[in-house]
Amino acid sequence: MQFEKFLFYVFAAILLFAAVMVVTRRNPVHSALFMVVAFFNCAALWLLAEAEFLAITLVLVYVGAVMVLFMFVVMMLDVNLAELRAGFIRNLPLGVLVAAIMVVEMILVVGPRLFGLDSFPAPAPAPADYGNTRELGIALYTQYLYPFEIAAVILLVAIIAAIGLTMRRRPDTKYQDPARQVQVKAKDRLRIIQMDAEEKG
Repeated sequence: MQFEKFLFYVFAAILLFAAVMVVTRRNPVHSALFMVVAFFNCAALWLLAEAEFLAITLVLVYVGAVMVLFMFVVMMLDVNLAELRAGFIRNLPLGVLVAAIMVVEMILVVGPRLFGLDSFPAPAPAPADYGNTRELGIALYTQYLYPFEIAAVILLVAIIAAIGLTMRRRPDTKYQDPARQVQVKAKDRLRIIQMDAEEKG
């Protein structure tokens, strides 16, 4: 067995183990930490596939930003672990059914009949100065330009919708009007009272 194939099986096994632990752990902090492990092993698999840009993007964006934000949110919220455990047991049959359907679909789509080793010839070795970042940019902004722009518009709409949901006015919340604040004058807020001096007895 080649060393590269051995590394693939090692990283794939750890990735599958971490993914199972993500959905089976009852503590959300433990699930998030196992998801970090899964991301790192997925990045290692992409490195083996010579997709360095996607690997470093996965580590920087998801591990370095998204998961850190998720950890802050989980640790700051008062999560009811007992309710989570009850919900996990209650929804376990449905989750197993959905997982089985997804496994069958993946086998039908990427099974050995369609994507086996004999289906496609091995790609030609890349030159020494080859960079997949440049090739990805060329493909993204030429062949997939319109899907890329559509995805950007969808993300923009999602950002605007998220801001709109968080900025809705609540009747029990007090708001300040900056326009009225800058128009305030001292005579409207300050009253000077003249008092007679008192003599000490």
